[in-house]
Amino acid sequence: MTSPRRWLVVLAGIAVLVALPSAVGALPSHTPELSASQLLTRIQHSASTPYSGYAQSTGGLSLPVTNQFSSIADLFGGQSQLRVWWRSTDDWRVDSVGIAGETDVRRSARGYWTWNYESNSATWTEQPQAPRVRLPTAVDLTPPELGRRLLSEALPREASRIGSDRIAGHSAAGLRIQPDAQTSSIDHVDVWADPATGLPLRVVVRGKQALSPAVSSSFLDLSLATPSASVTAFSPPANASISSGTSQDLATAIDQLAGVVSPANLAGIARNTALPKLGSVGVYGRGVTEFVAVPLPGRAAYLLRQQLGAAKPTSSASPGDSTVDSNADFNVSVGPLNLLLSNSARFGSAWLLVGTVQSTILTTAAAELPPHPELP
Repeated sequence: MTSPRRWLVVLAGIAVLVALPSAVGALPSHTPELSASQLLTRIQHSASTPYSGYAQSTGGLSLPVTNQFSSIADLFGGQSQLRVWWRSTDDWRVDSVGIAGETDVRRSARGYWTWNYESNSATWTEQPQAPRVRLPTAVDLTPPELGRRLLSEALPREASRIGSDRIAGHSAAGLRIQPDAQTSSIDHVDVWADPATGLPLRVVVRGKQALSPAVSSSFLDLSLATPSASVTAFSPPANASISSGTSQDLATAIDQLAGVVSPANLAGIARNTALPKLGSVGVYGRGVTEFVAVPLPGRAAYLLRQQLGAAKPTSSASPGDSTVDSNADFNVSVGPLNLLLSNSARFGSAWLLVGTVQSTILTTAAAELPPHPELP
């Protein structure tokens, strides 16, 4: 883990893996006859399947956001190299390797360690229970997590079988989900999964009239054997810098502290009943046709508004002028993802609405949102 030779192993391994898919892909793919609904059910219930592997995710969503959301922009606007060891939902490890270095996350029943290889620092975060809402992290872009999340609320009538494929040396059965909601900005989601366990091996998300995927994630190497407990366990090196972190990211903190409850319905779409009703962040819709309403603190709203204005001049901001009219809602579309920052002049703070629904839905929803007090 701490040896400089590890980088040579990683680079050599990547070189082999890059050459491997073309050879393996030529092998025939054999999958049992499963109906679309049977395969969908197996995918939705595959979280207990152990595995280990090397995956690559690619995001086509270049988000114009502030530093508070830069990690999300990196995840969904670039390429991530992920090494995963999964024993169970509360015993796993994900190593994210990039140009800037490596960050490892190791989850246990009590919480998780975050290890930064370059800075030789480890942070322990106590979190026996997952928060109601949180920002995405690297583990969410692994094929199994991404596939299960996107298909978690899909209905059998939205599912159809597509061709099988050979992925990381395994035969994978193909499934396509086409949302039946007319308001969706997603055209379809394709998932190829291990037919026996339902474990997603490749995921491709496409927006309507899109030439390239919005997000894709695929294994390049995969073993379905249970990883050793020693691989996911973690003891910080004796000379490491050790600290304690907080389980609250910005979304979690706002959800718990904003002092306002988002409405039960927005733009005719109900809050997602799969989440507890308590909390300030509202999640509306189902499956891949969903949007969130987040009450932003005044300072965060101001910074985001200026960043958006610099990225996309509006009628109230000439090119090169980062000043944006706070009396108007601000809309941005990035592929199938639509974003709206509401008018902050009405009550100082603002609402951020983001989701895979048509922009007209967000405009209607923004007009129905209540004022909210400034966060403490």
